[in-house]
Parts: sequence; structure tokens; C-alpha cells
Amino acid sequence: MLQDLLTWLSTALNESFGIALIAALGWGVISILLSPCHLTSIPLIVGYLSTQGEKAASRPFLLSLLFATGILISIGLIGALTASLGRMLGDVGVWGNIVVACVFFVFGLSLLELIRIPWSGIFPRAPVSSGWGGALFMGLLFGIGLGPCTFAFLAPVLGVAFSLATTSLFQAFTLVAAFGVGHCAVIAGAGGAAGVVQRYLRWTGSSNGALWLRRCAGLFVIAGGIYYVHTAF
Repeated sequence: MLQDLLTWLSTALNESFGIALIAALGWGVISILLSPCHLTSIPLIVGYLSTQGEKAASRPFLLSLLFATGILISIGLIGALTASLGRMLGDVGVWGNIVVACVFFVFGLSLLELIRIPWSGIFPRAPVSSGWGGALFMGLLFGIGLGPCTFAFLAPVLGVAFSLATTSLFQAFTLVAAFGVGHCAVIAGAGGAAGVVQRYLRWTGSSNGALWLRRCAGLFVIAGGIYYVHTAF
């Protein structure tokens, strides 16, 4: 079934432009659902929302969307940088993966409340510990190590986009943008759903429900860091 879906998505990219857009959107969705690297983004944003209490209850979808946008910005920048250096798109190397794994561990331990990140001391004038600034900052940082995972799914879309670019830059850009929309939609949807649950249960940042949700998210994020260490070697 999965193989049939992947085959259809690959074939559909070469059909009419409308069908190709749907296929690109589908590639963006499965780039989250079928990638252990990207799946870690869901517990991370859920854990982050649980720390925001009622502040996030009214805007969980937007915060999650900003987080996902930060991921895409980092992936794009890392892809451009690695390509200019003659490396595989998004390949930050072994030490790059180790650095990203360390970031995962720090965020995971922070969600478990085993360590406290001194955001105010590191960024005295930037609101990176909460709200919009925090969501975007986490996405930017998280996206650094997701390049290889993302470009493995983006490759079929890029191949068609490069071909379209010779006749229509607009269609080529739109095709890649459709992948980005699908990619962001899963994260934003998961974060938005978590926010709805939080509001329904009237959790605050210090409630037991939010505390256990944050701890579970922290464990999943640490597991993602372990996965990165494993794949680095």
C-alpha cells in the first residue's frame, strides 16, 4: 500500500500541473509522517505549547505554523550552503549531526525540567523563550539537522521543478511551495490539535496534565537525539 502511494506520487509529478501540485503537497505530508527525524518535531512543538499555558491556548495553530516555517527556512539555508560547498543537499556531516543531537538533548532535558535554559542571559533582547519568538527560534534551530531527511523526500519534487524552471519559474516555485505547505500543515495541525485539547481540559503551564505532556514530549525529543547520534555513525 505504501509502495503504491509512493509510486503514484512520483508518477503524478509528471502529470498535469494541477495533479503535480497535489503530488508535491503529498510529498510534503509524508516527509513528516515517514521520517523519524521530522516526527520528533511534533512532540517538540507540543511540549513547547504546554509550557505556554493559556497564552498558547488561543493561538496554537499559528505558533505551530511559525515553528514549521522556521524549520523550512533553516532547511532552505542549509541546503543552499551545502550545495555551494559541493556537498549533498542538507548534508551537514557527522559533526553537524552530533551538534543537532546535542540540541535535541538540551531541549528534551529542558522539557523534562532537568535543566533550565538561561534564554534571558543568552539573548537578553530577544523573546526566544516564549510566544512567537520562541516558536520561530526553535524551528530555525531544529531545522538545521533535518536537511538530509527532508531532501530525500524533496528530491522528486526538485527534479520536476528544475525541469519546469526552463519554461516557467512560477510553476517551479509553486511546486516546491506546495511541498512546503504539506510539510508545515502536519506540524501546524498537530500543534493546533494539542492546543485545542489543552484549552478543552483547561490546562495551565503548571497543571499536572501539562506537566506529564511536557515530560512525554521531552522523552520523545531525547529519543530523536539518540537517533541522530546513531545515524551520524
